[in-house]
Amino acid sequence: MPTMTTEPSVWRDAWVVSAKDLRIEMRSRVVMNQVLPFGLLVLVLFALALGPGRQTLIGAAPGLFWVAVLFSSVLAVQRSFSLESSDGARDGLRLAGLDPAGVFLGKAGAVAAQLGALEVVLGAGVVVLYGADVRSLLGLVAACLVATVGLAAAGTIYGALAAGLRVRETLLPFLLLPVVAPVLLAGTRAWQAALGSPPGAAGGASTGGGDPWMGVLVVFALVYVSLGVLLYGYLEEAA
Repeated sequence: MPTMTTEPSVWRDAWVVSAKDLRIEMRSRVVMNQVLPFGLLVLVLFALALGPGRQTLIGAAPGLFWVAVLFSSVLAVQRSFSLESSDGARDGLRLAGLDPAGVFLGKAGAVAAQLGALEVVLGAGVVVLYGADVRSLLGLVAACLVATVGLAAAGTIYGALAAGLRVRETLLPFLLLPVVAPVLLAGTRAWQAALGSPPGAAGGASTGGGDPWMGVLVVFALVYVSLGVLLYGYLEEAA
């Protein structure tokens, strides 16, 4: 039965797990060498498919950015759990006596850090490839921060569910992508408001239409962070 210890212990365990995952990534550079090029390739292929029309590219830029982020998040979460599944590290974490909530927060924090780095590069790619005009940098950053927390929390939960299965590589996208559809929708609308939609596009920036969608992102993040803190220990035992 998973137990909850004192709050300082939770944050200490979260720091230990997060530092461990980030050290592994810094040594292997899988996210930077494989996941990031994949995300950029998605942006390039969509740009080729949409053609050279500037207004078309600008109108599609917010949605394509978040599609690339969602696909990249699946790869990042798979990477986070594949190492522990292959060498028995998950059993080691259980035996180490770490607080399950701390393990969840640590793994989600490491995934969020990696996604944040990816989003910086992909956002620059949107500006360069699609010619998007940033009208509210604060709006872009706020949407990315909140959405990243939600994606990392949801990815960690469903990554733990799929990690113990032989078909985890193919099962995780089917579990995760439908769940994070609100992030795709709300993130796209929030970015449309921050970038400024071309005439006829949904969610024009002049109306301030991004604010309700930011609320959706906040609720999504709060729900999955809360679920992870409360249930991660049981998910680890069931996996």
